[in-house]
Amino acid sequence: MKKWTDFALDLIKRQGAIYGDVRIVERKDQDILIKNGIVESNAYSESLGIGVRVIVDGAWGFASTYNLTKNNIKKIVKNAIDIAKSSAKYIEKPIKLAPSEGIEDEYISPYKMDPFSLPDEEKIGHLLDANKSIRIDPKIIMAFSSANFRREVKIFTNTEGSFIKQTFIQSGGGISCVAFKDGEIARRSYPASFGGDFRNSGWEFILEMNFKENGPKIAGEAIELLTAPQLPHKKTTLVIGDSQLALQIHESVGHPTELDRVLGFERSYAGTSFVTLDKLYELQYGSNMVNIVADATDQRALGGFAYDDEGIPAQSTYLIKDGLFVGYQTSRETAPIIGQVSNGCMRADGFRNIPLIRMTSINLLPGDHSWKKIISEIDEGFYFDVNKSWSIDDKRLNFQFGCEIAYEIKNGKLGKIYKNPTYTGITPEFWNSCDAIGSKEYYRIWGIPNCGKGEPPQTARVSHGASFARFKNVEIGVGEW
Repeated sequence: MKKWTDFALDLIKRQGAIYGDVRIVERKDQDILIKNGIVESNAYSESLGIGVRVIVDGAWGFASTYNLTKNNIKKIVKNAIDIAKSSAKYIEKPIKLAPSEGIEDEYISPYKMDPFSLPDEEKIGHLLDANKSIRIDPKIIMAFSSANFRREVKIFTNTEGSFIKQTFIQSGGGISCVAFKDGEIARRSYPASFGGDFRNSGWEFILEMNFKENGPKIAGEAIELLTAPQLPHKKTTLVIGDSQLALQIHESVGHPTELDRVLGFERSYAGTSFVTLDKLYELQYGSNMVNIVADATDQRALGGFAYDDEGIPAQSTYLIKDGLFVGYQTSRETAPIIGQVSNGCMRADGFRNIPLIRMTSINLLPGDHSWKKIISEIDEGFYFDVNKSWSIDDKRLNFQFGCEIAYEIKNGKLGKIYKNPTYTGITPEFWNSCDAIGSKEYYRIWGIPNCGKGEPPQTARVSHGASFARFKNVEIGVGEW
């Protein structure tokens, strides 16, 4: 591929761009879905293309093509240059990039068993066995098992001397079921909802999740939810499981700390952020035990990598330290606005799209509570886990989440199950109410493969580390005061 990147860079330099970068992305995906013992789909997709980004007259230009020929590369370089020149007529300030050194490197994400080297019969057979384990009762009207695999090769080069090749093997999946009787319906998922869990890993990760062993458990819980009472409406102590907490971090910390949102670049599609520039080092985002980092250095995390799509090395930086808001997720363009250099958060969805600031692995660092301790200290409260629904305003301030299951906590012990649990809050009030976080032994990094952002829309793969955590005086349920 180097002949194509060198050819494009030479054209960029000769046509007067002050900066240019070239990305070639080759991607292969497999999606398998089993429903009620039948293979609903086993779909493969592949793509290969090149994207060119330039700065001319202080403005960005971008163009791409899936056809790697000299004539097509000439066309997209010219298109990118022309777009930048046209855009320059309307910008208020010319783009200035934070400094970066040229890097030459190659990286392969960790895996043991390449899923694309395994026969489909083995992968499908495993998911069929898992699906069968769920169908233990006629009240289970739908049973799902699924897996997704991706192999992605990304080549990045720029006019500053970088040439970086990264190869990623990613695997994920999950199981779920729907129970129905007498007009009542309930859903349970494992290990998480909306497709399960995902990592930079191979087939071994699917085996580690033990779908077959957990099928009867989620089926039994779904059946039990059919006759469970409705969650009451009240303010109470709430313990949130790590799967649900991952999405809470995503929506109420990950997105609002993306600096392009704060600066208004995302206003028309995904909103802005309540964490405006005046709040940096001033806002008490959470209680003093809340520490949240943007960490792309964990190689198994779905949001982990060696370099972002500007060639910036992976980093781990604090967003919230001892409860205080101390950092944004930045790019080479946005970081100088706050007097910093990029912390490596620019990524694009494939070759067709221009890079955006995207979450890496946004992690709530562990505390010191065991599961037994965090429950035993509660006289009255609830435990929620596994996301069912979410809603949050376009500044990421007011939110409501629904979960699949709730357990009452009475006198330091888990009690009966409740259905349709929901909770609501205001982001800084909620995080300031955190008074206990599970210890390192309960910590897990959850992969989210479908984070949407940008216009035109892009899908990013991100992740979130969390243990369970406890929050005081949270409004749960639906009703009127």
